[in-house]
Amino acid sequence: MGASILRMKAVQILLVAVITAVAGEFKINPFDGDIFRIAMGSSAFLLCLLLMRQLPYIITGMVTGVVVLLFRTVMDAALGSGLTLEGSLSSHFSAMIYYMVFGLLMSAIKSRIDSFHPLVLGAIAALIDLLSNEMELLVRLIVLDSATFRLNEWTYLMAIAVLRTYFTTGVYSSIWVSQLRIREREQKERIEQMLGFGSGLYGEVFYLKKSIGTLEQVTLNSFGLYRELKDGEDTRSYSRQVLGITQQLHEVKKDSQRILAGLVKLVERGEVTGDMPLPEIVRFTVKSNTKYAEMLGKRIDFQTHITAGYTTDSYIPLLTLLNNLTANAVEVIKEAGTIRLDAHEQDGLTVFTVTDSGTGIQKRDLELLFEPGFTTKFDDEGIAATGIGLSHVRDIVQLFGGSITVQPKSESGGAMFRITVPSAKLRKEE
Repeated sequence: MGASILRMKAVQILLVAVITAVAGEFKINPFDGDIFRIAMGSSAFLLCLLLMRQLPYIITGMVTGVVVLLFRTVMDAALGSGLTLEGSLSSHFSAMIYYMVFGLLMSAIKSRIDSFHPLVLGAIAALIDLLSNEMELLVRLIVLDSATFRLNEWTYLMAIAVLRTYFTTGVYSSIWVSQLRIREREQKERIEQMLGFGSGLYGEVFYLKKSIGTLEQVTLNSFGLYRELKDGEDTRSYSRQVLGITQQLHEVKKDSQRILAGLVKLVERGEVTGDMPLPEIVRFTVKSNTKYAEMLGKRIDFQTHITAGYTTDSYIPLLTLLNNLTANAVEVIKEAGTIRLDAHEQDGLTVFTVTDSGTGIQKRDLELLFEPGFTTKFDDEGIAATGIGLSHVRDIVQLFGGSITVQPKSESGGAMFRITVPSAKLRKEE
């Protein structure tokens, strides 16, 4: 594994060197003759170092310098520059020094690159470029005995270095921002998937806990009946049957507790953040139910009006509650319609309303609306829905110490569900 990583890094270093050498052939000569070249090679080298932070900068600079020296020497021979091998090597030796010094200086700031503002990073890179240029000029002076530059030429050289490095760091920043947005979008999608998963599991956990409580009570009642029956001569045979039922109930309760423990772990594992603002909860509800409406082939316009903007750590039960009500609204709308979600605070209460433009609710159904098992929805084969959605909503609201009311006919023609919950129960403590 280690050898494979080393080979991969060696290939990447060589790739950086080749890219830099080729880019270096795209150049301008600001001074007379070929004394000094302003090439794209340094820009390409800087960009590669910024994007490939995993590479050792010093080694990369050394390898790049050698490759640039050999590449330019081969190009001189291929193009017939008239220089001898020794003359060609001497001419390009200073360029090798430039990349070595550049890689060395960049290694000094490598660990802090992410902490620099783009403008600061550009200024530091410009300074490194200038220092590397000075070292290149010094080596050229020693090797070729070149004349020093005049002041105006130095000023021009500094301006070119600044423009070149700021252009490169600007390209790098654009790439980095683009990658950040992609990662943010992917993370947001994962969070939404996990929230949907957690919201669904919360409902199962809620009812399983409630069922276990019911089983516990039924087991106790059944065992009490067994104790009464076993004392009577005519009821002893029945007592044995009751005892068997009690034992079976006890086993069902134990199995349910084991399932509950597993589900609780999954719910806890699915919690990706400690809190969520109310507008984000409503936005997620709208997004998931928009997809649900599209799946059912319905054209529904979702509208929201949110003035309560605090964060809550009870986002899973809230998502479960709002998803149930909104999904019901989607189902009662036949082909096209409107669903509106509102959330605001009033007198220490947070008020949620879900209004649809469906057919409304019959008055005769209001008394049984929140009873488990009651439903007015049937599928194409005439099979009734489970009828536990609204009873589940009521139980969650009661868990928060709130209340839920229904207006069977609203201004939009459909029903309006109004939920009030004490804000203190939802608002995350600072």
